[in-house]
Amino acid sequence: MKRILAVLAIGLAWIASVGAAGFETRADLPAPELKAHDLRGAPKTLADYRGKVVLLNFWATWCPPCQREMPSLERLRTRMAGRPLEIVAVSSAEAPDDVKAFLAKMKLGFPILLDPDGSNTRRWNVFALPTTFVLDADGRVRHVLTGPAEWDEGEPLAVVEGLLAKPRR
Repeated sequence: MKRILAVLAIGLAWIASVGAAGFETRADLPAPELKAHDLRGAPKTLADYRGKVVLLNFWATWCPPCQREMPSLERLRTRMAGRPLEIVAVSSAEAPDDVKAFLAKMKLGFPILLDPDGSNTRRWNVFALPTTFVLDADGRVRHVLTGPAEWDEGEPLAVVEGLLAKPRR
């Protein structure tokens, strides 16, 4: 766990020094496996969100850029109500009690999944927080953003709107 946190801190420092590089467009490939539990202990996988565009955000409560980004994800969720978009935040390598304490202060209406051992973080090759994967409705990774964003405006909103406008295969 300490190793994961050290790698994430180094990645975060790198991002802070160079700034977020914008979205990386990905080839049309299936997403890696995601096996996590929600705050109630219910198991979750990407199949639970099939048919929707998914913003899969890896974050941590101790990460200041993650904390600043969360309200924009909530504003995006509210703005997109009724549309086929799911925002899913994966708490990376943290104890459930730490996540619950954070959420007691910041009310969020989107699912929070727990990755206490960092296995999903490693499987998705996340090296800095926050990192967000934007999946199309067929479960394929289409864009990746390493670093924070204001999700309800500018390029991030355009990326989401673009995928929502595409028909499913």
